[in-house]
Amino acid sequence: MKPFTPFTAVVAPIDRANIDTDAIIPKQFLKTIQRTGLGIYLFDEWRYTDPGEPGKPASARTERPDFILNQPSYRHAGILLARDNFGCGSSREHAPWALLDFGIRCIIAPSFADIFFNNCFKNGILPVKVDEATIDDLFRRCDPAAPGAPMEATVDLAAQRITLADTTAVSFEVDPFRKECLLEGKDDIALTLTHEQAIAAYEARRRKEAPWLFADLAG
Repeated sequence: MKPFTPFTAVVAPIDRANIDTDAIIPKQFLKTIQRTGLGIYLFDEWRYTDPGEPGKPASARTERPDFILNQPSYRHAGILLARDNFGCGSSREHAPWALLDFGIRCIIAPSFADIFFNNCFKNGILPVKVDEATIDDLFRRCDPAAPGAPMEATVDLAAQRITLADTTAVSFEVDPFRKECLLEGKDDIALTLTHEQAIAAYEARRRKEAPWLFADLAG
């Protein structure tokens, strides 16, 4: 996982509540265990007029021109703005995989489904919770029809601040441990490996204490 460094990107507003994981990445794309290649299927039913199938290239499909991520100014958005309960539905980890593969590194919403919220941190995405008044103001400022659209913002996790191009600043809270993991780019595997020497020492001790546990049972 890459360390989460300050970045500036376009903010894509999707003014909907209860966006579930099946909308984020439909069920037919869940067969893969690869974390890459899912970005073209992000919000598949909202982005395309035809049903999506694994392996079907985006160039062979018809886009819905009114969907925000199909509009030229938002095709490389890195920040997503949404309403309550983002990421509800099934616990599929493919949802943050698809968002990250598209290029989304930060999602701003009033609330998130718990499992999706946790999966974001484990995959290098920063989910930011803000109050309803703040989210309303952000939607107004980031409206594609507003002057100066599309709106860019800079996300600074270390400072716990998001600054819009119009200088509007939003501070946010984040769990210190999760913040440290994102800043250092440590997922669960990387965190485990920080204890590699202690794990090796434990295994060596157990081999002496209970050698039968390590016997080759193949025969």
